[in-house]
Amino acid sequence: MKPLLFTTALLLALPAVGTAVAATRITVALPADIRSTNPGVNRDDNTDGVIANVVEGLVGYGEGGDVKPLLARSVTVSPDGLSYTFKLRTDVRFHNGEKLTSADALWSWQRYMDPKTEWRCLAEFDGRNDLKVTSAEAPDAQTFVLRINRRSALLLDTLARTDCGMTAILQKASVKPDGSWDRPIGTGPYQLTDWKRGRGVTLTRFEGYQSPEGTKADGYVGLKTPSVDQVELQVIPDAATVKLAVAARSIDIAQLLSSDVAETRGNPQLVTMPEPDSSKHVLLFQTRDPLMSDPKFRRAVAAALDYKQLVDVASDGLSKPNNSAVFERSVYMDAVQRKGFKTDLALAKSLLKESSYKGQTIKLVANKRAPMPSFQVALVTQAMLQAVGIKVEIEVLEWATQLDRYNAGNYQMMSFSYSGRLDPALSYEQFVGDKTRQPRKVWDNPEALAMIEGAKVVSDPAERRKIFDRLHELSLVDVPLITLYNGLTVWVRAKRVSGFSPWEGKPRLWTARVGA
Repeated sequence: MKPLLFTTALLLALPAVGTAVAATRITVALPADIRSTNPGVNRDDNTDGVIANVVEGLVGYGEGGDVKPLLARSVTVSPDGLSYTFKLRTDVRFHNGEKLTSADALWSWQRYMDPKTEWRCLAEFDGRNDLKVTSAEAPDAQTFVLRINRRSALLLDTLARTDCGMTAILQKASVKPDGSWDRPIGTGPYQLTDWKRGRGVTLTRFEGYQSPEGTKADGYVGLKTPSVDQVELQVIPDAATVKLAVAARSIDIAQLLSSDVAETRGNPQLVTMPEPDSSKHVLLFQTRDPLMSDPKFRRAVAAALDYKQLVDVASDGLSKPNNSAVFERSVYMDAVQRKGFKTDLALAKSLLKESSYKGQTIKLVANKRAPMPSFQVALVTQAMLQAVGIKVEIEVLEWATQLDRYNAGNYQMMSFSYSGRLDPALSYEQFVGDKTRQPRKVWDNPEALAMIEGAKVVSDPAERRKIFDRLHELSLVDVPLITLYNGLTVWVRAKRVSGFSPWEGKPRLWTARVGA
């Protein structure tokens, strides 16, 4: 297939003829090819990580999961909560040199809202999920306004989501004259200058990039100082091949399996970086199962687990337990969220005797999909539950089959992983809901359902904290699932590369430097 070349953008990014500055270049391993270059369209997490270096939206996530201005310099919400006014920065240009104005924001928004675009997040804004943007306006060159049908505490969070492509503001030349997608002409620190399908992607530093305010990197906002002139992202799906390439120094930056950390830490030419994120590894209970509906049995399981030992085994000693749906670095992590289940074998045995458990064998569903710890978690859980008298049989499924079973609610217990959600309301919503309407939901306690609905509307951080703290305390009593720990991505970089700082499992290439 003919490679996709963006020659005009490449020429714009290269140093002027006659300059003596040597171009810098690094290579990064991609575990799979990107699916497209179209933000929030035909994407996966791997694609999102590449595109986040190329495009930007009005707002973005900070390190603590709080939303901050990015292409907007300020965001003002009307007293009734139904109007959001974004004042745009005046120093931003697109990769083709055009200046950012509200007309670009309006054009981009109208394109996303066109069903033909097939934007992943359309349903979040067109009324199908209750929230509807009733109008988008550009009253002057630096002002963009969105009006909505009801109060929402999650509008900005959804705009910032990477699976939504950060609702990136694009220049009109990103599409062909017939309206079909061409290439991303964004405002990010890097521009996509080459995509050879199945082989890799080339990103080139955008010479005209202007960083948002900040003194340091902060999630997807904050200080962005792209230094490397060219980044080659090479598709290498085999983990063993990646490890060999890193050791041979033909790859500068890569993701590794957690089991490889001991080996790479022994190499003086490499720096190993286990980076936590907001994903969650959990044990699910199907509370409509006759046995799993018994809260005493679920509490017995929770008391039987040694969480430190389980997490040490599952993460190769790189993570620590977190029984909360709020991730460790969240601005909502507090003393209440740090309360967790206590290992108490005597209590587990006592609760078991009082429960409806009569010695039957429990089916625990898991998969062996690397690098997810589903099977390792299941093995340790099986051993710990058998120690208190619970018979457990592990049912290993292919990932696609397990996902079908999860969506149908067809299991007793399941070792499962949830992708990252930074706002606690979105994190809880992954498993809180009406099972009659959505069988995949895990927790349908009416009080929990009401609190989640409240968290979607209440914007005040102090009030939201109260909601999330109450949700956590209630979950420790109900035990509809056991959140074990947050995920992590193991990164390794060559010593010649400094400063590189991934976040939420994705490469922030604007933090990388060649040399000290």
